[in-house]
Amino acid sequence: MQSTAHQTALEGKHATLDRRIAEEEHRPLPDAVTLAALKKQKLKLKEEIAGL
Repeated sequence: MQSTAHQTALEGKHATLDRRIAEEEHRPLPDAVTLAALKKQKLKLKEEIAGL
């Protein structure tokens, strides 16, 4: 399967969200609302990548 620029950009955003989620989870007092929002964004990106 050939990777498109759009797919590459989505995968980059997905990786960035992954890092932000990990950083938030490792804070002394993680913000549940922030975590939920990041995870929701990550899921939407994953679904969009899977649809390509």
